[in-house]
Amino acid sequence: MIARRTALALPALGLLPRPAAAQADWRATLREVRFGMISVENERDAIARLQGVQAYMARELGVPFRVFRGSDYAAVVEAMRSGHAELAYLGPASYGLARRVMGDRVAPIFRYLDNEGMEGYHSVMVVKADSPFRRLEDLRGRSLGFSDPNSTSGFQVPGWFLRRQGMDPATFFARTGFAGSHEQNVMAVINGTFDAAVVAYSNERRNTFQRMVEKGMIPEGQVRVIWTSPLIPNSPIVLRMDLPEAFRRDVTAALAALPERDAPAFRDMSSNARGLVPAKHEDYLDIMAILEENAARRRERRS
Repeated sequence: MIARRTALALPALGLLPRPAAAQADWRATLREVRFGMISVENERDAIARLQGVQAYMARELGVPFRVFRGSDYAAVVEAMRSGHAELAYLGPASYGLARRVMGDRVAPIFRYLDNEGMEGYHSVMVVKADSPFRRLEDLRGRSLGFSDPNSTSGFQVPGWFLRRQGMDPATFFARTGFAGSHEQNVMAVINGTFDAAVVAYSNERRNTFQRMVEKGMIPEGQVRVIWTSPLIPNSPIVLRMDLPEAFRRDVTAALAALPERDAPAFRDMSSNARGLVPAKHEDYLDIMAILEENAARRRERRS
């Protein structure tokens, strides 16, 4: 069992004591801080979950803190690239996209320690609970739903691993498509749009469809897992590195203190995670290698 943390080692962002005047410098030009969220769930619920952290960060930073949800994963990356967001919650694959278009102007600072103390999660393939499908092989010639082209567990990772099992989604399934989010992907299976779908899954008490049951979106027991990927590093909270050092210090310190200073806000934000742990670019190198291989395959098909 992981012991309860009393302090969090901060990422190496120059978090040293500084004069009071320096603390206010960034506020003279940065009058609002914007935090982007990828579209893993519907916009109403995503924004509602972050109302507590929005208020907390505004208090800690002394400027308005605004949370927004992107229309898709790439929209949040574009907001970071174009200077319309200062920090964001991205999936590992969408962080890889951000790194490709922004280079070292963006970096991960934290990721969640989930409700069972794990720093990773899985992609799972789900089917309707009453369907005849029991194994991956049963889905040959059927339909598969993905979440978003830049989703780690909802597209990039399952495609990579399925190909290694001799089941290239492009040929194994008769039809594939994108539902837009993990929740929409589950609904597409329940409604019969797809025979199966891939979504994010941490454990039995923390996953996409369990959260939908808790929110009253679906009854319990509507879907069944028939495939689980190896562990994927948990999604990072990322920060723009081209912003003032004092700003980066303040944001990082405020987030590090969030689980202790405002536990309810952190629980809502993280879906009951245990805490935050520092994250670094190297944590996502394996995911970025998968992205590069997937991109190379797409280029080969187009040529």
